[in-house]
Amino acid sequence: MSSIQRIRPEGLVSSPAFSHVAIVPPNATTIYVGGQNSVDSDGSLVGEGDVGVQAARALTNAKTALASAGATLRDVVQWTVLFVDGADLAAGYGAIASELAAEEPPLVTAAFVSRLGVPGALVEISAVAAVER
Repeated sequence: MSSIQRIRPEGLVSSPAFSHVAIVPPNATTIYVGGQNSVDSDGSLVGEGDVGVQAARALTNAKTALASAGATLRDVVQWTVLFVDGADLAAGYGAIASELAAEEPPLVTAAFVSRLGVPGALVEISAVAAVER
């Protein structure tokens, strides 16, 4: 959605990977996508022990959730990405970076956590998106 303003203000670190502020217009519908892990439609973990495979599957699941609400990756305002302590951040982001790349990237919050709700999960991705209706 092109009417979302993504801002990278002077005085804050400039990164092609994320923006710092997003302004969503009042006529937009906000869509919240809960944490997506690397599970298939039966709830079975995909890519046990491989953070890259898990990140890619979690993003695929997030895209499916977005699509169910009429949104795409381009409509995402903010991503939250949780990695289990010790997971290879470069491998996890490396597996999904090309799909998240944008001229005006969304906001990103990333954190390491001790564990996730799905046993064996190394990454969890959630999103906030906005679309004009």
